Amino acid sequence: MQTEARVGVVVDGGGGRAAVGRRQEQRHIGTVAHLASGGFAGAVSKTCTAPLARLTILFQVAGMHADVAALRKYSIWHEASRIVREEGFRAFWKGNLVTIVHRLPYSAISFYSYDRYKNLLQMVPGLDRDSNNVGVVRLLGGGLAGITAASATYPLDVVRTRLATQKTTRYYKGISHAVCTICRDEGVKGLYKGLGATLLGVGPSIAISFSVYESLRSHWQMERPHDSTVVVSLFSGSLSGIASSTATFPLDLVKRRMQLQGAAGTASGHKLTITGTVRDILQKEGPRGFYRGIAPEYLKVVPSVGIAFMTYETLKSLLSSMDTDIES
Repeated sequence: MQTEARVGVVVDGGGGRAAVGRRQEQRHIGTVAHLASGGFAGAVSKTCTAPLARLTILFQVAGMHADVAALRKYSIWHEASRIVREEGFRAFWKGNLVTIVHRLPYSAISFYSYDRYKNLLQMVPGLDRDSNNVGVVRLLGGGLAGITAASATYPLDVVRTRLATQKTTRYYKGISHAVCTICRDEGVKGLYKGLGATLLGVGPSIAISFSVYESLRSHWQMERPHDSTVVVSLFSGSLSGIASSTATFPLDLVKRRMQLQGAAGTASGHKLTITGTVRDILQKEGPRGFYRGIAPEYLKVVPSVGIAFMTYETLKSLLSSMDTDIES
């Protein structure tokens, strides 16, 4: 199975001789190389932004264990200082190994299935390449890709949250120990806590991310076809990340809270549901509670998504060039 070496160069709606020429010059790479590019891109971006990612998670779950007065004192500087003081500088990367283990298959499945879903959707009458429904194909393809990737890798996301929120006391000693302990304490269902909130949010999140990314990137390349692909990908990917994070952050916060229900052997005080978690946040923290941690998330998402897309495009271009050299 073959696929285009570059994602996001969309000329379906017209757009000029230069864009068409760029599309015709694209090389093709195989399925394995495509998967490797997407997976490696996700791992690189997550490692680079791991400190901000951990701060985001700690902010999101702070309301579960702190009163309103303590929450008012919460700040990025305050929490970062506490981590350095109590846990050491390396603690900023706590849970990063499981993040990479999770992100490699997640990104690979997400990028790859997005292209596959687009191709399938374009076979539907009215959604073909010559139609004016390019945006619909992007949204549906991105949403389906996100749901597929999240469902396949969700247990690792739960383990990541449990490890990242541990402070000085270590109840979970590693990935395998966390999986075994969760299954022992909470049953296999414990590995899927918050999946409902995830599926509600991941479809729109990936859909918005890919749609904004491809729209910005294709428009830029049609207007300025000689600009660096790396710069275009970095800029477009960063803005797409901001858009998707803003729209779906409340559901991500609800997911994190649900993932920690019953963690470290504690008993859950009420039946675990999305509506119950939402009600608790509203009662204790008000509407603003749904955006607790949005500041470090914004600081994280710009370089994270930008680096992911940039690495993805660079790797695919490199692999395409290597294939060309081998063929010649």
